[in-house]
Amino acid sequence: MAMEVKIHKKLGEYELDVHWKSTKKRIGILGASGSGKSLTLKSIAGIEHPDQGHIQIGAHVLYDSDSRICLKPQKRNVGYMFQNYALFPTMTVEQNVGAGLAGDKKKKQEQVQKMIRHFRLEGLEKRLPRELSGGQQQRVALARIMAYEPSVILLDEPFSALDVFLKDRLQQEMMELLSDYDGTVILVSHSRDEIYRFSEELLVIDDGKQICYGDTKAIFDCPEQVEAARLTGCKNIVQVKRLDEHSIEIPDWGTRLHLEQEIDAEITHIGLRAHEFIPVWGEREDNCIPVKEKGKAEFPFEWKYFLKGETEESDDICWYVQKNLWDELTEKGIPDYLKLPEKEILLLK
Repeated sequence: MAMEVKIHKKLGEYELDVHWKSTKKRIGILGASGSGKSLTLKSIAGIEHPDQGHIQIGAHVLYDSDSRICLKPQKRNVGYMFQNYALFPTMTVEQNVGAGLAGDKKKKQEQVQKMIRHFRLEGLEKRLPRELSGGQQQRVALARIMAYEPSVILLDEPFSALDVFLKDRLQQEMMELLSDYDGTVILVSHSRDEIYRFSEELLVIDDGKQICYGDTKAIFDCPEQVEAARLTGCKNIVQVKRLDEHSIEIPDWGTRLHLEQEIDAEITHIGLRAHEFIPVWGEREDNCIPVKEKGKAEFPFEWKYFLKGETEESDDICWYVQKNLWDELTEKGIPDYLKLPEKEILLLK
């Protein structure tokens, strides 16, 4: 189903401006806290109203400022799952599941029982939300949404309050429960791992502005923008000076890079993910930076080094080392240089 979202809304000095079109079923929205992720979802749901824009799902126009169309939330056929699931505390499981349904009592009860079975809630029908585990509450919230068969489901950071183990388990469970849902699901998160695992296409927002939109894996592989690189987890982003079509200088790292690929005139930074450096002991090779150890953190499956480049004022260089290099590092000590492999260098604007 085709979907178009164009939202412009001003709140004091803050301004949200996003626009994307998609035919994909799983869309992620990634951004820092306060960037506008939840405001985007609330605008789609009809909880908030844009100042200008157009929101359409298939042939169904939910909002259009030019035509003065603004459907009420209950007319939009959009399911919204809040961070805390927003279950009615004094209603039982089956009452919560049927809360959004209208019409014939018999058909309503049949739909509730169908959802109870689909979301594996048998035996819990008479329990209250406080008597349920986190995973059971999540299933009830999803069942309540799915009971009225929405065209779009909006998930607003549904895992943000969970510990890591429970979060991974419930993410997998939710993906399984939604696997046969034919509508569009939009997941908002500040967790790049959640977004990468879940979404086919990705919207990146920074301070209300749309940084990029496109294929999720392509954006992670080549984010192009500084903020997109930072939000997708790149730990090493540094300012550069372009010298010519194939050379750049990195003053903070004390090196120049000579690349086979052409360097666009608009490039202002480069990025390298923390596990991509190659250690070099002895003579300096091409595209290397001299480093000095500043700190180290040891974890069960990874060592994290914090290094200094050429200038003391520069940000720390993060180098994450996997187990296969530990013995060599223990024997030789910190390398004299770290090499930047060209295929892993992110050229950023």
